[in-house]
Amino acid sequence: MGTMLSKKVKELKNYLSALYLAYKRRDTPIIAKIFVGLTVGYALSPIDIIPDFIPILGYLDDLIILPLLIYLSIKLIPKNILEECRKEANEFYLGDIPEAKIASILIVLIWVLIILLIIYGIFIK
Repeated sequence: MGTMLSKKVKELKNYLSALYLAYKRRDTPIIAKIFVGLTVGYALSPIDIIPDFIPILGYLDDLIILPLLIYLSIKLIPKNILEECRKEANEFYLGDIPEAKIASILIVLIWVLIILLIIYGIFIK
């Protein structure tokens, strides 16, 4: 069971890397880029739609939402582009991409800004 799970996690990392590479290509359709941006952003975001501390439900987003976003993104990318990006992604994972670290920092900053705006709207009206 553990090896099957680690294999699936490795496969998801590979797909995320391939999606990121497809996002950077000029010949990827704009609608695919939008979905890929949402998918990679959600994967890198430290904040989930359903917080992980909620028993059972907390992990449903990681088990359902992320794979669903990956699936939709894959379906929107032309097969030839996706195949080239998957081959290239086999060489490295998303965590090894310098731009991914920058994107992670930007996503955290966006969440902090949203939280600050909410606090401002509630307490400083």
